[in-house]
Amino acid sequence: MLNAMTEALIAPLTERLGAKALRPLSDAYLTEPRGKWRGHAACVVAPDSTEAVAEVVRFAAEHRVGIVPWSGGTGLVGGQTAPDGPAPILLSLERMTRIRGVHPEENVLVAEAGAILADVQAAAAEAGRLFPLSLASEGSCRIGGNLATNAGGVNVLRYGNARELCLGVEAVLPDGSIHHGARRLRKDNTGYDLRHLLIGAEGTLGIITAASLRLFPVPAEQGAALMVVESPAAALSLLAIAQGLTGGGVSAFELISGVGLRFRAATGLAPAQPFETVPEWLVLVDLGLSGGGDPAEALAAIFEAGLEQGLVSDGVIASSLAQRDEFWAIRETIPEANKRIGAVVSNDISLPLSAVPTFIDRAKQEIARVADVRINCFGHLGDGNLHFNLFPPEGRDKVEYRDRETELRRVVDDLVASLDGSFSAEHGVGRLKVGELERYGDPAKLAAMRAIKAALDPLGIMNPGAVLREG
Repeated sequence: MLNAMTEALIAPLTERLGAKALRPLSDAYLTEPRGKWRGHAACVVAPDSTEAVAEVVRFAAEHRVGIVPWSGGTGLVGGQTAPDGPAPILLSLERMTRIRGVHPEENVLVAEAGAILADVQAAAAEAGRLFPLSLASEGSCRIGGNLATNAGGVNVLRYGNARELCLGVEAVLPDGSIHHGARRLRKDNTGYDLRHLLIGAEGTLGIITAASLRLFPVPAEQGAALMVVESPAAALSLLAIAQGLTGGGVSAFELISGVGLRFRAATGLAPAQPFETVPEWLVLVDLGLSGGGDPAEALAAIFEAGLEQGLVSDGVIASSLAQRDEFWAIRETIPEANKRIGAVVSNDISLPLSAVPTFIDRAKQEIARVADVRINCFGHLGDGNLHFNLFPPEGRDKVEYRDRETELRRVVDDLVASLDGSFSAEHGVGRLKVGELERYGDPAKLAAMRAIKAALDPLGIMNPGAVLREG
């Protein structure tokens, strides 16, 4: 059983860390982007070094007080907020922002966990390299949180999730010991790989304090196009054509629905979509080619092949990098449009690629039998990750559906499970989806997860209530 962090304990903790480590307890630390929970904490501490993080963890273990890691606060499943239970310590990594080293000849960058993702990207670019993890929140999310949640983003098709972009992590374990694993090795077969255990664990097995990250050559030529497709099935066929014609040059392949485009227009978001009438389905194809390749020619060839097979009916190829950015802005502002409209349920799911069209068709039918809602389906078709979000009909408010959220989420998740998919593709489990993990998770995996948690964190102090239910 955990104890609450009390006023009497704050003073000795401050003595160990120094007064600069204490932060005012504000809403910025206690709320999450979708407003589902308001967390609580006795204090916010922001250590400036790995040893200081270890000091906090040792203090928490000594007094059996919970720690909730905070790394930008952009998570969408509540992993960074503790709404109930004994008041924890909220541990922010915002002061640990150093880029410890950039090694372009090795294609490696070492960053502290509090480094903002956009700053990591910029440091790589300054060295003539690419760090390809790219998210809508990249201007505020931090690399430690990206790794703790195994973030995905738009470039997973070509470069992989955060897990694939990390060579090693430095972390403070639940007993306060430091795992010095942020090494720049490509091969290290020396037993259990704690990197892969800590990545995706959402701070429940330790706190990542630094990481060695993989860099890549910047593609010599880049380009993008928006193409109107007849259906999700047609989009999937077009993806196969694009990959075949470019030999692995497809960096991203995003599915966009007409509903999402209409939401953007209704909420006044720019730039406007470039077609005379709003298409029902659209794909954003992004290419990165080696020297000598012409993205415009490659995109034209993809379009022509799709047109011949009846997969596409219209398209626009970016004439400049600025227009490419405009195309991406259309895709990246869909979540903001969703937020302004107000979702009843937001689903972050993944499916085998061939099951995506089947899921979309069946989900629409099954949801229509349960409730009258609008569906905005969009996402990273190249890796099977859909954001399948439900909204009230025009003129009605999402609060009218508050009692239907669990039922509607269950309809989607049951169908996903029947198609051998996952209820969480890139957002994690956090606190929002603990029940789903228990319902849909493989029993052997769950038992192993609980055993690992008990072995590494026997006091249960690390992000209590996230991923696995307490007790």
